Amino acid sequence: MNSTRRNHRVVVTKRGGPEVLQLIEEDLPQPATSEVRVKVLAAGVSAYDLMARSFWFPGDPSPPFTPGEDVVGMVDALGHGVSTFAIGDRVAAWTFGDGGGYSEYTCIHADRLVRVPADLDPAEAVAVVVNYLTAHLHVHQTAEAHTGERVLIHGAAGGLGSALLQVGRLAGLEMYGTASGHNHDFVAGLGATSIDYRNEDFVARVMELTHDHGVDVVFDTVGGMRQLWRSYRCLSPRGRLVPMGSTATKQVGAKSIPLGLLTIGALKLIPDHKRIGLTPNMMKYPRSHMDWYRDTLTELLDLASCGKIEPTVRHHIPLAEAASAHDLIERSAHTGKVVLV
Repeated sequence: MNSTRRNHRVVVTKRGGPEVLQLIEEDLPQPATSEVRVKVLAAGVSAYDLMARSFWFPGDPSPPFTPGEDVVGMVDALGHGVSTFAIGDRVAAWTFGDGGGYSEYTCIHADRLVRVPADLDPAEAVAVVVNYLTAHLHVHQTAEAHTGERVLIHGAAGGLGSALLQVGRLAGLEMYGTASGHNHDFVAGLGATSIDYRNEDFVARVMELTHDHGVDVVFDTVGGMRQLWRSYRCLSPRGRLVPMGSTATKQVGAKSIPLGLLTIGALKLIPDHKRIGLTPNMMKYPRSHMDWYRDTLTELLDLASCGKIEPTVRHHIPLAEAASAHDLIERSAHTGKVVLV
């Protein structure tokens, strides 16, 4: 049967814009020992994918490579030694930075797979994987946020921002979220007070809303020197700043990352009681805590299945049109998650 089936996947042919993404056809991949071949039903598109496509950073793969960090699909074949799954099982996985999700079929180590509830749509399930795992880790462990604390979430209408809002709502946090004006109803619907970062000074607005006290935590998904400094100014006297991303690269390029790191180093030297929360983080923690990864992802998928969290999928885009998905994110023309199907 395998000889009559072919695999199609998207590859980054060279560093550059969305146009460097190309669809290729090849033989079906064969699962190695302890691997499972997954027929992909949905793959998430993330800012990390765009950065890996556009810029080179130490540890990044060299072209040609296939992006895609979060995957939901059906078990299609089992490698030697796999007994925890059966053909036909619906599964979800994070690829731990290895990519490969932009593909009809991909092979994933069985330890990275968890079962997906039967009543959960694949696109909604894939929107849970990286975004909600990241949100859960940073809310509960990096920031150690407690019920009743005030938090500011940047990029609140995006995939990660909306995940932070929903995890924060379950944790009983008082939330503020920066977003464009046309996304304010969406952000408010997730339980936050909206701040129009395009037309308002968000520092002044936060201080007004909190009666000059500031917020206990800022989750900064934007990064860059100016943004991080302004986020720091929003903090209460013992507040915590959690840098979580570098979407500023869309406006100012890769230089925002080293400038952001220098800013974080400088902020840590300020002799006050504010704290920069850098650990644990998603780059390292799940690899050394696989039980946490599987248990938390299973919990989050169950929460989505029963409606206690509602992953927002704004666009379902065919695999062959991955370049359009990247262009959509680069233009910030979306709220929620962009998914390849």
